[in-house]
Amino acid sequence: MINKLTQLLNAANISLSDQQKQQLVGYVELLHKWNKAYNLTSVRDPQEMLVRHILDSIVVNPSLTGNRFIDVGTGPGLPGVPLAIVRPDAHFTLLDSLGKRIRFLRQVQFSLGLQNIEPVQSRVEDFSGEPAFDGVISRAFASLSDMVNWCHHLPGREGRFYALKGQHPADEIAALPPQFKVTDVVALNVPQLEGERHLVIIQSL
Repeated sequence: MINKLTQLLNAANISLSDQQKQQLVGYVELLHKWNKAYNLTSVRDPQEMLVRHILDSIVVNPSLTGNRFIDVGTGPGLPGVPLAIVRPDAHFTLLDSLGKRIRFLRQVQFSLGLQNIEPVQSRVEDFSGEPAFDGVISRAFASLSDMVNWCHHLPGREGRFYALKGQHPADEIAALPPQFKVTDVVALNVPQLEGERHLVIIQSL
């Protein structure tokens, strides 16, 4: 699996240490193992997880600013866990309302020795988010309007929302409340992934 991961990283022009590659593969192995009992993802094949979960998460890394992030509706830790592995100097709060996902993430934290993640079981509207975050990240969590409405209390003054989307979400961008503005829409290159991927970056005015 390391060889396949290395091929994908090379194709995406991403350079990682051997330890980071081992941690990413270790995470996929844990996800595959726990998925049988916990049904954490619809992707069953570990090779496919490398493309659809690992690479799809870490291609956004160059667009992130700051070092304190919260991954809202993280599910089994996507994109938070892969990002925490490739960005060891940053801290990631992994927020999800389902206990089984948080139990899995605690196991990931322990097994991979990840000091820079903090799994938290909570609904986003009940989570205080103090101190404020540099970035609020979501992948397949909600519409852009729902995201900024539910998470408006989480970023600091200079903080940003980062929404991972498929096709360019022009309709969702048009429907954003007026106190938020889109500062960038980044077209993402994910080798071997069918379909478009975009990162929408939003700031409050």
